[in-house]
Amino acid sequence: VQLQASGGGLVQAGGSLRLSCAVSESIWRIDVMGWYRQAPGKQRELVAQITSGDETKYADSVKGRFTISRDNAENTVPLEINNLKPEDTAVYYCNAGFGCAHYECFTQYWGQGTLVTVSS
Repeated sequence: VQLQASGGGLVQAGGSLRLSCAVSESIWRIDVMGWYRQAPGKQRELVAQITSGDETKYADSVKGRFTISRDNAENTVPLEINNLKPEDTAVYYCNAGFGCAHYECFTQYWGQGTLVTVSS
């Protein structure tokens, strides 16, 4: 599975971005799709996940501001980001998981990241 993240950029605090993860195969076959991020000097952390049944899970820090979805027709996983904060600055990665239970997946694939920079 190949994943291609795009949509990052420089934005002012309070602004919005739409990230997209293009997937090389039919995403209806993928148990869990996710977005993670890694800020400078910090560990990679979960941002949002969505299951094949469209159940979603969000990090507390992004609830109400980030929305993950699945576009099965386009094989993409968008991440809508609103009310951006400087602490959202990070490289954002998309992730595909197989063999999952309770959002924990036995096999995972990662794409390259896309940089989001939020200025104050």
